[in-house]
Amino acid sequence: MAKRRGISPVIATVIIVAVTIAVAIAVAFWMTGIVGLFTGFEQLQITSIYDNTNGIYVTVQNTGTSTATITEIFVNGLPGTQIGLQVDLQNTQGSVQGDLETGGITFAPGSSATLLITLGNPPFTVRPGVSLEIKLHTASGKDYPKLIVLQAYRAGGGAGTGGTGTGGAGTGGTGTGG
Repeated sequence: MAKRRGISPVIATVIIVAVTIAVAIAVAFWMTGIVGLFTGFEQLQITSIYDNTNGIYVTVQNTGTSTATITEIFVNGLPGTQIGLQVDLQNTQGSVQGDLETGGITFAPGSSATLLITLGNPPFTVRPGVSLEIKLHTASGKDYPKLIVLQAYRAGGGAGTGGTGTGGAGTGGTGTGG
């Protein structure tokens, strides 16, 4: 009768350990993919902010992995609804849609847009040289603040608020001439 030979116990153990490690690695990659589906995050970045005589331009990009919706914009701590804030979407790249009046401005992951903000009648001074805090508030409760020192914008189409205007002929005074 021929002698039967099998694999040694050491080799059998090595094979079992190698198969177990391979299965564990496969399960880890699979779980990472599933977890990634449920752990998306919102991350807006204000990439630039500037003003001109037309308004304040805020360029926003969603660098997160889930959709972000701006539901309110605050200026110096006051909600836009109290200060006559208007927003116009410009230079959209990717999927950006909506407006503040109908539920918010939605940014898909990777998308960006410039928000042109104009102020109707705020209870604070809006003229060149004044600092304003612009804060974007999202549906998830996050705030994204940015400070701007105005260079050219005046609320109300150049009339300014909260101060006395000046001009070439002098306004707000009785004036004297010769």
